[in-house]
Amino acid sequence: MCCMTADLTGIRDYEAPDVRRREQRAWYWYEWAQSAFVTTVSVVLATPYLTAIAETAACGQAGTDAQPCTRDLNVLGIPVSPGSAVFYVITIATVLSFLAMPVVGALADRSSTKRTWLLGYALIGAIASACLFFVTGSNWQLGALLMIIGNVALIASLTVFAAILVEIATPDERDRVSTHAWAFGYVGGLILLIISLAIVELHDTFGLSSSMAVRICFLLAGVWWFGFSFVPYLGIKDRAVESDQAAVTFTGSFVQLRDTMKHVRNFPETLKFLIAFLFFNDGVQTVIAVAAVYGAKELGMSVTNVIIAVVVVQVMGIIGALIMTKQAERRGAFRVVLVALVLWVIVVIAGFFVPAHMFSAFLAMAAAIGLVVAGTQALSRSLFSQLIPRGREAEYFSLYQAAERGTSWLGTLVFGLVYQIADSYRLALIALLIFFVVGGLLLRRVDMAKGIVDAGNELPAVI
Repeated sequence: MCCMTADLTGIRDYEAPDVRRREQRAWYWYEWAQSAFVTTVSVVLATPYLTAIAETAACGQAGTDAQPCTRDLNVLGIPVSPGSAVFYVITIATVLSFLAMPVVGALADRSSTKRTWLLGYALIGAIASACLFFVTGSNWQLGALLMIIGNVALIASLTVFAAILVEIATPDERDRVSTHAWAFGYVGGLILLIISLAIVELHDTFGLSSSMAVRICFLLAGVWWFGFSFVPYLGIKDRAVESDQAAVTFTGSFVQLRDTMKHVRNFPETLKFLIAFLFFNDGVQTVIAVAAVYGAKELGMSVTNVIIAVVVVQVMGIIGALIMTKQAERRGAFRVVLVALVLWVIVVIAGFFVPAHMFSAFLAMAAAIGLVVAGTQALSRSLFSQLIPRGREAEYFSLYQAAERGTSWLGTLVFGLVYQIADSYRLALIALLIFFVVGGLLLRRVDMAKGIVDAGNELPAVI
């Protein structure tokens, strides 16, 4: 295995340091660009807006605390609660992303024009985001279709985005470059979110209805996404691929994924970690996805209050990542992630008891989510890197990315089903505890030291 690592590090020629730095700075801007869609559209505005559109389709008007919508939508003869519809949409988008990812990844690995693929996927996603402007009245089907297209395009673009990192940064530079890009993206997401907050909050001043203000934010997010995507497109150059790489096929890309899944069985601790991650990552991703609609529909928060809460999540996420990184240096990342999962359980239980219309409690819940979310995900990624057999880093991280992005659909499905059965977002939220509890219990069974040694890697001073 060690020999494979030496061979792999020798086959790629990197540009001079000053050239790499210029390309790396251009690469950062895609995080800035796509964070607009993720934060403003996916996390904050789309779920409550599309839920209101679905309720209008079912009941003739959006539900309120006094008169909730009690009728179902008819989707291909299947009754679907309008309060659950958007979560089924997210589930469908995630499953489609998982199916498309092997092909997208294989295309990126074999393409000399990755920047063009990146811009193309950004264009598709940005058009979908901008076209949400036209979703009005009871036309929830158009909104659902656009959200599916936007999310699949986002995941495809991020797959190509990650592949470009390997070309523009040496192995020793990648932690720094990736972290700087992540922080830069958070700043971009925050800026557009604050602009959106101003538009929504001051809609009367601008002579806009609240619905029109939200739709303008969808349009602005699309323009932002595609516009800033030109920076990496213009700042990163094309590179020739290895001549012995075979052409990609739809079937071949899944064969590669299948072979990696077979190989991981030879490393039981790595496999146990990955299974644990599947569970608790589902919980993390679902809480993030449902937070806005939970605040708006269950707690009666205004769009402005939801946006402010997400701003708090963004800011506290940066602080939380720094705190958890320091704690990991002292106590070990493995222990910190376990503690973080306990904190997630506390956050979900506390969220169940947050009184309706109490903004201070909702804000405290948002701050708690921000403190644990970024650190949990970043430290899980670094832990997994310790468990990867030498020489197979790329394919194992493809499997990890598939686990992170492509299987995070079960949580939203459970949330939507529980709401449809119980007609309660609170019960749907508390049902997510199962993901954190099972994930935490499975993670405790992982012997990190054994897994690191089995993978042929050096034990760090603190695990």
